[in-house]
Amino acid sequence: MTKHLPNTLTILRIALIPVMMVFFYLPVPWGRHAATVVFVIASLTDFLDGYFARKHKTFSRFGAFLDPVADKLTVSTALIMLLQSHPTILMMIATQVIIGREITVSALREWMAELGERAAVNVATVGKIKTGFQMTAIAFLMYKTPLLGLPVFRLGLVLLYVAAGLTLWSMFVYLKAAWPMMRASHADDADKASIEKKPDNLG
Repeated sequence: MTKHLPNTLTILRIALIPVMMVFFYLPVPWGRHAATVVFVIASLTDFLDGYFARKHKTFSRFGAFLDPVADKLTVSTALIMLLQSHPTILMMIATQVIIGREITVSALREWMAELGERAAVNVATVGKIKTGFQMTAIAFLMYKTPLLGLPVFRLGLVLLYVAAGLTLWSMFVYLKAAWPMMRASHADDADKASIEKKPDNLG
């Protein structure tokens, strides 16, 4: 049971996505509050699956593939729902930056894995900080209703813009780490192209 717990939590996170969507669009006053609870639970499973995997040393290739997919599906779905309910230019830019970064970094990691340099683009500290701001911002924006006198939605917007800034910074960190390999790969491709274009003078 312990061996499969991290992957079970990851699958649960994916299963919670449609539940979150149903609550978010439910035409009742508590719908968005319930959606927020579901999102928070999903975010906690992201922490717990990594914790149990490290504690019990139960890493698997399937889990390594599925975990980032679950994260990106959860965050992307939540951001798109929030953008649909609050369609402003700044919200659109923040959403585009965060989702665009996830696509870029995922493609970069896949390419680096093909080169056998996957470790060069592991999660950086700034990426973890970005995730904290991002998850808190989404939870605040989803909850929306003022709480204990605090303007929850406005705080969520501010945190989302901070997260978008950290997103660009973390993407720069990943690209900077991968740049030497990108240059080397480009040079190798250029050398191969040059060799292929040389005329055959042996005949």
